Amino acid sequence: MTLRIDISGLPSERLRFAASPLAELTAMLHVLAEPGHHPQLAGWAADVWAGLRPEPAERLREAEFLWRSSQADFLVPARPRPTLVEELDDVDRIDDETYVTAALVTTCGSNRVHFAAPSPLTDAAARERALDLAQARGARQEAFAERLLADPGAVRARVRQTLEQCAEAFFDTAWAGVAVRLATDLRLKNDLLKRQGIGAALASVSGAVTLAPDGDCIIVDKLQDKATAAHGTGVTFIPSVFGSPHLVVVHAPGWQPVVQYPVAEPSPSEPVSLETVTLRLEALAHPVRLRLLRTLARGPHTTGELAHAWELTPPEVSRHLAVLRRAGLLTARRHGRYVRHTLNLPDLTALGADLLAAVLR
Repeated sequence: MTLRIDISGLPSERLRFAASPLAELTAMLHVLAEPGHHPQLAGWAADVWAGLRPEPAERLREAEFLWRSSQADFLVPARPRPTLVEELDDVDRIDDETYVTAALVTTCGSNRVHFAAPSPLTDAAARERALDLAQARGARQEAFAERLLADPGAVRARVRQTLEQCAEAFFDTAWAGVAVRLATDLRLKNDLLKRQGIGAALASVSGAVTLAPDGDCIIVDKLQDKATAAHGTGVTFIPSVFGSPHLVVVHAPGWQPVVQYPVAEPSPSEPVSLETVTLRLEALAHPVRLRLLRTLARGPHTTGELAHAWELTPPEVSRHLAVLRRAGLLTARRHGRYVRHTLNLPDLTALGADLLAAVLR
């Protein structure tokens, strides 16, 4: 499963790497709403909640659906500005229908809507569907959707005020702390783009982002099958310190593609692809292969030894071992006349974490 961004005919200068205060604030708000996704930031999140006054804390809970499950597209800007205020001014220029539709996509947990879909502000059926979806998610969700549909101007103003309160309460300090890391990352990315081209720049973003062999498409390893195009707009890449491990992609029709990627740690580990994770899960789904792994966990064995231990034929064991090798869970080494199979314990141990990383990506 992948998300594909068509960049055929797009000049390299239309790929832009830039920092966004609003996108980083949104990443911080997601950490506050879902600290379980970010155990390395749990202490920071606890300190922020402890320091918030009751009124802004309640405002954050009220609007958290804009950034909890996913981020509303207008919170990850395609044209980053130097300051949060400038980016919030850009959001204010978005018309109500665009704002409300983007907000309710996140609020109601639905798939991205088609560009030509009716607006819930003007279409009764779309409005009812939005409210039904919101109701299914809980009372606070429903109340937010009702207020947004009834008076979008008031809700938009309240959301902006909430974000401005966040700037004063914790964002300005946190932004100053990450600005150097973001600037360093941007220098690296822009230098690679200029000197080595798009492929090298994308490879430095994440192992989950690649350039198709024909150079006409950016492929993002995500748990979805989607496609968008960057014709006439370009693609914006935004680094994030607080966004790890998420790889956020704006891909809805009518919006310029944006990728918010986590800045690599000092000793980064390449993400395991969703294809590899799926291959390993499928390999482990067969009870015979689980039995073979149980024996191999005790040490290297030959095909004959495994067949004898489990009363199987050598050809049957060989077929199962081939599946496990293709999944990267076994290695085979020849010792004289015999080939001994060894369990790849580190990759098997990391499978749960790799699966979680692929899902959160």
